[in-house]
Amino acid sequence: MNSVMNSVTNNGAPVLIPAGTSFTPDDLTFYADRESRTLDDAIAGADLLVSCPHSGSAIPEELAEFLAPEFTRRLQFDFTDMSTSAIVRRWAEIDPRIVYVENPHPRMIRDPNRAKPENLEASLREAFARVHQAGAGNKVDLTGVDAVRPVTFSFYPLLLEPTDDAGWKRLADTFTETADRGLGVYERTRDSLVEKMVEKSFEVRRSFTTLSFHDTMNHTTRRDGAVNVLRPEEDRLPDVVALSNRGDHDGNRRGDNPVTMDPELIRTLAAAHRKGFQVDDPGAVALNQPYLGSFEIITAGARFAEQSVRADAAGITLSAVQAEFKREFLLGDALAAHIMEPGVDWPSSDPERVDQLARACKASWDHYRDS
Repeated sequence: MNSVMNSVTNNGAPVLIPAGTSFTPDDLTFYADRESRTLDDAIAGADLLVSCPHSGSAIPEELAEFLAPEFTRRLQFDFTDMSTSAIVRRWAEIDPRIVYVENPHPRMIRDPNRAKPENLEASLREAFARVHQAGAGNKVDLTGVDAVRPVTFSFYPLLLEPTDDAGWKRLADTFTETADRGLGVYERTRDSLVEKMVEKSFEVRRSFTTLSFHDTMNHTTRRDGAVNVLRPEEDRLPDVVALSNRGDHDGNRRGDNPVTMDPELIRTLAAAHRKGFQVDDPGAVALNQPYLGSFEIITAGARFAEQSVRADAAGITLSAVQAEFKREFLLGDALAAHIMEPGVDWPSSDPERVDQLARACKASWDHYRDS
């Protein structure tokens, strides 16, 4: 799969969504032949729901005042799974057996692959306190308070810290109100689609899977914008994709931690991806390394566990799996090399490579079904 850089956006200012923009479920839901088929038609023919919780990259204009001044377009897009949107939209166009729902908002507003904070202001205060304790620019553990982060994953400033109680309240309220017009629509649409597609699966006695689709780069960012600092070995993705079901490296249950996809099924899915992406090295597609899978598959897996008796009686399986693709692989050599150099821009995607990757995704799931 060769890649050619088509164009580069040179403006380093963050990309914004016009103030007041609200999204509808139809804006966020994609499937084949939308001009001639309804969503109900698509659900009737689909056994896979793909969700991209981190595909959104443009920032609502309402939040621009809270951004740290050094937050560039390069940092903005690096903090998202931007490449996933084009790939899965194209996949949905060519594959009538999937439905796709994407989050239009970036994770900086609130990460839908984390549990929603009961009190956003308190969570933000604690996150900022931990950043201060660690020291500016240093690695900080934000576990439990990272649904909205004050720093990027490279620990560079993302949000300005309020200076008084009124400022904290304004920050939390603005984020909450803005999120409901996009991210909240995504969450409600995703959950509604899961329920509808599960019920259709019982009706037609067909197994169903929900796939949380992501990418992560094996490099982090320097101060000059170059995304070229290699992650520690234990944090690196395999050459193509990590598939996760909350299990061990063979997909089996880890202690008391329930798996969200049957171990034999996820091993079959991994073999199908090796075939679909035409890779010779078995290690290019790994299980549960370095990530086990997060909130989306945990929540779906728990919901499916409640339906296990009914599913067994119907002779179907309900599965939840996370795919974390290596971003360098999705981008291709030329685009990956570009962002590894200093800069504030982000290169445009290559339509030819997007199509190749979408077809490889389709082929992988076709092989899985055939197996």
